[in-house]
Amino acid sequence: MATFESQERRMPKINECLKANGLESLDACNEMLLAKGIDCDKIIRGIQPICFDNAVWAYTLGTAIAVKRGLKSAADCAAAIGEGLEAFTVPGSVAEQRHVGLGHGNLGAMLLHEDTRCFCFLAGHESFAAAEGAIGIARTANKVRKEPLRVILNGLGKDAAMIISRINGFTYVKTDFDFKTGEVKVVETVPYSDGERAAVKCYGANDVLEGVAIMKLEGVDVSITGNSTNP
Repeated sequence: MATFESQERRMPKINECLKANGLESLDACNEMLLAKGIDCDKIIRGIQPICFDNAVWAYTLGTAIAVKRGLKSAADCAAAIGEGLEAFTVPGSVAEQRHVGLGHGNLGAMLLHEDTRCFCFLAGHESFAAAEGAIGIARTANKVRKEPLRVILNGLGKDAAMIISRINGFTYVKTDFDFKTGEVKVVETVPYSDGERAAVKCYGANDVLEGVAIMKLEGVDVSITGNSTNP
């Protein structure tokens, strides 16, 4: 039986979403997905083991919406999943006001489109959650893309970038920025693994101007910072 944090406050919107999409209940959604070999609990906790239970059920609802509609495109499915996430935002909360659920879905859709070549977690190396997200995106997005998505983390502090890279097996990229010309140069590249994690580059900047120059150097198409996921 579906149980999760702040369930009483969330259920009115969830029930509206279920009804609008011809779905019976969250448990019925989960059963439908499991019958098709989709285990949302396993997938979500595989990326973020300490996630809240409501995250698992939000993705369960969103995925059920995509399946119910018979969507085939990964980008379309991502946008539909965002509707499920949005249904779980607490009424009156900042998340609801900023449509963070829909934003996450739209972000996912952007990263699955081929015209997005590079995605950046801005200030990403300051958050272990962002690091785990980067790993998850690098691992899963490329399953449906023709051209692999490049994922980078970029934030203030070169030592912090190196430490996060070493802990997570990312590739640390050390840069030098010329404040007079605005030019940034790569002076050292250190991969801390030889697997899929090494494909994630982690940059540390001494200044915001250097951080912007790094974004230009990598040709970043889409970036997020904190919970500003409302493209």
